[in-house]
Amino acid sequence: MDGDAKKQYKRLNEPMLSRIDDAIDGLEKEPPEGDIKPLKGFPEISRVRVGNYCVLFFDEGDIRYVFRIAPQGEV
Repeated sequence: MDGDAKKQYKRLNEPMLSRIDDAIDGLEKEPPEGDIKPLKGFPEISRVRVGNYCVLFFDEGDIRYVFRIAPQGEV
């Protein structure tokens, strides 16, 4: 998780943190699990939806980077 995603993560309430943790754990699997779709206009970036939030990530080689956690309307 990069610096911005960590800041956004720390601002969430406990129930949402647990759900986000589960979604990120699902991203670590191969193939990744969850409600995953590519972002429109940015095919290299995908999102996993967690309630009203989206976790944005991209793959670079064998590494998957989470770089943003935000409410759906802000993505």
